[in-house]
Amino acid sequence: MADNESLQADDKHDRKATTNGVDGGVRRRSAGKLHDPNVTFEEYYYYSQLSRAHPSEAPDASSTAAPNRLSKYVPFLSGTVAVENSAIRDEKDLDGSLGDETWHEVSQEEYVQASRALRTATWGAVFYLITTDILGPYSTAWAFSQMGYGPAAALYFIFACFAAYGGFLLWRMFLQLDSDRYPLRSFGDIAYRVAGKVARHTMNVFQSVQLLFNVGIIIIQNGQGLSQISKGSVCFIVLCFVWAIAGAIIGQIRTLQRLGWLAHFAIWINVLTLIITTAVIFHSDPNYEAALANNDAPKGPKVTTAGPPAGVAFDGQVVGLMQAVYSYGGAMLFVEFMAEMKRPYDFWKGMVAAQTFIFACYMIFGFLIYSQQGQFAINPNYQGVSPYAWQTAVNSLALVTALIAALLYGNIGIKVLYSNVLMDMLGFPSLAQTSGKLLWVAIVPIYWAIAFVVAAAIPSVSNLSGLIAAACILQFSYTFPPFLMLCHNAQRDAIQEGEGFEVSTGRTIRHDRGMARWMRGLRKNAALNAFNLFFFLGSLVTAVLGIYSAVVSLINAYAETAVSGFSCTNPVGA
Repeated sequence: MADNESLQADDKHDRKATTNGVDGGVRRRSAGKLHDPNVTFEEYYYYSQLSRAHPSEAPDASSTAAPNRLSKYVPFLSGTVAVENSAIRDEKDLDGSLGDETWHEVSQEEYVQASRALRTATWGAVFYLITTDILGPYSTAWAFSQMGYGPAAALYFIFACFAAYGGFLLWRMFLQLDSDRYPLRSFGDIAYRVAGKVARHTMNVFQSVQLLFNVGIIIIQNGQGLSQISKGSVCFIVLCFVWAIAGAIIGQIRTLQRLGWLAHFAIWINVLTLIITTAVIFHSDPNYEAALANNDAPKGPKVTTAGPPAGVAFDGQVVGLMQAVYSYGGAMLFVEFMAEMKRPYDFWKGMVAAQTFIFACYMIFGFLIYSQQGQFAINPNYQGVSPYAWQTAVNSLALVTALIAALLYGNIGIKVLYSNVLMDMLGFPSLAQTSGKLLWVAIVPIYWAIAFVVAAAIPSVSNLSGLIAAACILQFSYTFPPFLMLCHNAQRDAIQEGEGFEVSTGRTIRHDRGMARWMRGLRKNAALNAFNLFFFLGSLVTAVLGIYSAVVSLINAYAETAVSGFSCTNPVGA
């Protein structure tokens, strides 16, 4: 308590300071600017410790909280709502400035209260958000068919553990960089504070690409579903185009605040789809036509294997592995979830519980469906249902949830692209301005047109999802966290006695600079840093291997199966 009072007293003194500096230099502090290049790592770290010492984050603080704003938005991809909240905040003040008047006139206690008023989520809410954001067992059985029971179960478990470890690293960095004065809003904010502007822009570009490809995957899945419903009477690419037009129309909605009840409904539609799919598969034959078109698996005896199937090439097995990566994709939104929490320290509880539950679901559905369909399992598994009536029913249910997902992904994807790329890097006007709103109207159809081209050129859900998993999702869950943690540790552990942020003068004191300083920081916890380096390099190798295998599989699919770009033929048959 004494330390906390001392920090608060120092902070009151700091509000009177108007300058800051490094190594004795003096600089003018930008008034509350979110991405201020003059704010040092040491200053971020100091204020994070002040925030962590606040009584509301004490272990004995009340665990109950008022209904949080995220609880209104828990759709089947509910993590996207956290991005929406950030996008809405950015839309109000996209230059990242809190304003000079706010910085100088609002007291520290009022500032803290205002900041914490928005942080009401508990770890139970985070468990629900992570589960609904990540959980998607529709590709698990197909992944089992590419790898076999043993390798699939082992790799799903390994990737679950490493995904949890990546989330743990993000959690540790959040606790040591987030504060009431300098709140973290997104994955890119962590990158900015430990690695600079280029790293932040890199994360934002990857995030934009991932969301764009997710929209493309939705277009393919809905085109396949509509084609099955119509029994192939309508050209597949036309159905995809119709869906893209629909997305461009509904994408003109710029706010998602009133879609909470509809998004809630989507969760239970997905649960119903899974139950129907599993029940029907246990009482009917596989969809041989879809398996032949999608997997090049001719009708014959069902085959399941403990190890890698003999007929699946190595690149096909790696694409199957990438489905595990795709299935655990969600770390991109973890920072948004933590930013909404009353006690960010409790995030690990919700994350571990969610990852455990998700892994159990993947194993259950993967084993059940693969044991019944073997090499005939397709991705998504509900389109592998053979009775037409049930196939139409699950496709219709999936179309409803896909419509919601398309609206969420498209809307958020465009806002992330606009706020973090077009505005930050190219100087586009704010979406709050009339010119920005007009640009939104023009950008939405362009965004959906690009997503349609991606879907039409690569009309294979498994291969496209494998490609985006290797190129983007793997980076957020496995590659970026250890890299950012290395940058964080190098700076935090390099701080020596007599160094750090001097709140009384607003200066950051360092006795040295350069590579020698970073190496000193990395040597402090050498074993842990060596493991993170190994994790980072291993993830990079896996990403390169995954991208290569996805491209090779796409080439083989075009050469050996009915899959082709801009074709009227449904990739999973009529």
